[in-house]
Amino acid sequence: MVAKRLPVTPAVHALRAAGVEYSEHLFDYKSHPGAEGAADALGVEPHQTAKTIVFVTDQGDGAVVLMHGDDEVSTKKLSRAMDVKSVRPATQREADRLTGYQFGGTSPLGMRSDPPVFCQESLVGFETIYVNAGSRGFLIGIDPGALIELTRARVVDVAVE
Repeated sequence: MVAKRLPVTPAVHALRAAGVEYSEHLFDYKSHPGAEGAADALGVEPHQTAKTIVFVTDQGDGAVVLMHGDDEVSTKKLSRAMDVKSVRPATQREADRLTGYQFGGTSPLGMRSDPPVFCQESLVGFETIYVNAGSRGFLIGIDPGALIELTRARVVDVAVE
C-alpha cells in the first residue's frame, strides 16, 4: 500500500514560513466528517479540536472564530466582542470566497483575505489543539499560543453557555 501524500496548502506554507512546530494528521473525511468525526479519527476528545467557523457582520465584513469541536458560538457574544450590531454564520459560498478554502477544509492560516480571528478562551488551556490545515481530512496539531500569534487572534469567550 502506498502512503498518502500530505497536502501542501496555504496553511502549511504559512506554518513553514513562520518556523512553527506542528504535527500533521490525515484521516478519511468521508468516514469521519466534521470536528467530532476528526476527533474520533485522531483519537482525541472533540473539545481538543478547533472548528474554524466563518461569520459575516451586519456591515458585510467577515470574521473567523476558532471554537471547540463540541461547542457552538454565541452570535450575541461574538457581536458584542466585535462591537457590531449582529453577526451570522457565513454561507458556504461567502466562507469559500473569504478564506479561499473549501467548506469542511477551512483553516485559520493562509486565508485569501485577512479577516479578524477570534479564539475561544478555553482552547488556550490545552498543550495541543487540532485545527484544519486547509484540506478536508487534514488537521495539524499545534500549540494554541503559537496559533493565536500566527493568526493574530483575539482570545474571547463566545461559547454558548
